[in-house]
This record gives sequence, structure tokens and C-alpha cells, in this order.
Amino acid sequence: MMLSMRRKLFFLERMIYGNGNTAFNAVVPVKIRGTFPPENLIYALGRIQDKHPFLKAFVAVDQKRAPWFIVSENELPIPVRMVPRVTDQDWATEVTREWETVFNMEKGPLMRVVWIRGEECSELILVMHHCVCDGRSAMSILEDLLLLLDNRDAAIGQEVPILSISDIVPPEVLRDTRKVLKAKLDGTVTSMLLWLMPLKKTPVERKRDYMINWKLDQKLSDHLLKISKVSGATINTLLCKTVLSAFKKIRQNEFHNKIGCPVDIRKYMPQIKEENLFAFVTRVMLSANDQLDFISDAKRMQEDVAQKTAVLDPYKMIMKMEESHAALGNFINFLRYSKPDKDCLFSNLGRINIRHQYRDFEVETIYSPSAIGPFGQTTGFVASTFRGQMDFTFIGSEGFLPYEEALAIKDQIEEIIGAIEIA
Repeated sequence: MMLSMRRKLFFLERMIYGNGNTAFNAVVPVKIRGTFPPENLIYALGRIQDKHPFLKAFVAVDQKRAPWFIVSENELPIPVRMVPRVTDQDWATEVTREWETVFNMEKGPLMRVVWIRGEECSELILVMHHCVCDGRSAMSILEDLLLLLDNRDAAIGQEVPILSISDIVPPEVLRDTRKVLKAKLDGTVTSMLLWLMPLKKTPVERKRDYMINWKLDQKLSDHLLKISKVSGATINTLLCKTVLSAFKKIRQNEFHNKIGCPVDIRKYMPQIKEENLFAFVTRVMLSANDQLDFISDAKRMQEDVAQKTAVLDPYKMIMKMEESHAALGNFINFLRYSKPDKDCLFSNLGRINIRHQYRDFEVETIYSPSAIGPFGQTTGFVASTFRGQMDFTFIGSEGFLPYEEALAIKDQIEEIIGAIEIA
């Protein structure tokens, strides 16, 4: 077998990879009205693999038990599983199925597609192991796929893949002796703390995973936009405040008043391009203050976001993580066995700038992507906006958040948005 490209997994990728036999999949569903021949889909996926070499990769573990992405020049086509379309909700069933379907990491590839095929309407579900891409790069893959389904000759460019830390951290940072030594020291301290931290013997029983998907109606969407203009708080911050308020109302004594918000690292690391397949995320933690009215607290939370993002140093963070590989097992145990200390994660992809009208088909909707990992608390929201309509995917597990409470939280979110008064 001829090997053309390889890269050792970064720390966070290794965490997501785990031991290679658990599912941690990013799932992107899209609803298409119209038709296209099966050979167009196979061709399009081949072109996308040509653009992104690591979509032809598998993972091999070296003698030191470190996993590597390895790209083979041999054919390694993205598999397509075809399912007959019976109802409008078949896609939701397939999404939850794909959450728990493990990739064969030793053989690859690390992407597959489910085609729920109907006569007039279909859903395509893109599934990628989360260690190979994040939500932004998944959207880039989806955009290229749609272009190629419409036009086999469409130009989609060529990714210059990330092959080492020097591709994402500037050389002057890597040559800074003080920063290198600080990263090593921080990595050692983190490893020691994780090793010393007492943990429970058994993890929380996760039980059944579930998904609730819905769209915010136009009236509430317009109202939320007006609130954002008046308050100066972003839609993302307003939604965080709303979600925390809903959790407090429903969860009461189980309420933690903490929500984790992933930050798009590309804003701070220009070396990582939109088309780069990369799985790195940092987050800020936010809390609400019920002594303030909704608008005042949203403004306060927005100031908190600004302060926390202003001091983000992604280069330092990555260098520290790369010095912490020895602590990976302890870090995974911390995630698996520690008591949940936040209510949920909330990620907002914002406006998805993908065309909806093509020659032979129309993209009716792009459902907000989802991912559910094997470590610790699974509760999370993903929001996105496509064709002017906001879409929510609420992910959870019965062992952390009972399904009936999740439904009540979903209803509360809409009720709270509708009740916000604008001065």
C-alpha cells in the first residue's frame, strides 16, 4: 500500500478519537426537493475526497500508542447507505442511529452518507467522525456536495491540509522559548491536577439518547432580532440567557446556572481556513443573574463574553494541550466520571450561507447539525439559520435530562422569547 500523507492526531482530536471503538460522530441532515441520479452523488463524494485528503484517511496507532491519520492513495470511497423515504420524520430516526454507529477507524474512511430517498423529496445525512472535522468544515463539505450534485464540473478548490502544529501556530510563537517553557509547565501542572483529582467509581448511566428539532416561527425570530438591536446583545447571547432561564424554570433544584458556548477558533487563528478540516474548539462559560431584568442581564452577559474572548490565546492553548498528551487518559476519565456541573452546551452556527436553489433540486432546509460524545454529560443545543429561519437541535440523554423535561424546556424557550418586553 502506498502512503501519501500522515499526521499525528492533536490532543483534542485524540480525546475525541478515544480508543477508536466508540462513536463520536458529527451528523449533518439536509432536506432536498427534487431529484438527482445516484451516480452524481458517488461522483460528488469522490471529488470532495480529492479536495480533502483526510477524508480518505484511516487511523493507525504507533508503537507508543499514539494515533495517526494516514491517507492512502488506494481507493477508499465514502460509503452511501440508501433508505426508502416513508415519512417526513425518517431523517430524525436515522440521525439518532448514526450517533451510535461506530466508524471502523482502522480501515476508514471517516465519513459516510445516508440517503433517505423519495420520489419527490429526499434527505441526505452527512456523517463524519468528529475527530476529523468541526461544524464549520462540515458546512464547507455540504456546500461543495450540493454544488457538485448540481454541476459535475463545478470548481470547489483544493484544501491545503494541516500537517503539523507549525501549520497553525506562527513560527515566531513556536520559537519563543518563554512560551514553549510555559506550555510545558502548564501541561505538567494540568497532568498532575488531573491525576490527583478524586473521581467517582462509576459514571452516570446515560440511558436513551434523544433529539428534539424545531424551527422558531417568523414572529418570534423577528422579535428576537429587535431585542438584539435594542439591547446590543448578540442573538447568541440572548439565546444563552433564554436557555438558562428555561432550565431554571423546569429544572429548579437541578439547575446549575452554567452554559458552555463554543468559540469558532478560526476567528483567532487565520492560519486555519474555512475549507480546512479541523476539530478544535474552545469555549466560554456564562451564567445568568436573576436579580436583573432580561434585557439588563443580556447586556451584562454580552460584556462577559467580550471580556472572556478578548483574553483568549488559542496558540497558547494548543501548545499547552500538545504538552499534555501523557494526561489524556486522566482527562477522559475526568470527563467520564466527574459530576455534571453545567446545564448544557450551546452552539450557534449563525447564518448558513449556502445556496438553496439549483437546476434540478431545491434545498428545502438544513437541519442544525448534532454530535453526541461518549464522555460525560450530553445535553446540548445547536442553532443555525437557513433561508431566514432559525432551526434548533436539542440533544440529550435520559440519564442526564429526562425527555419530558427537555420538551418542557423547549416550550419554555419559545414562551420566554415571546414574553420579552422591548422598551
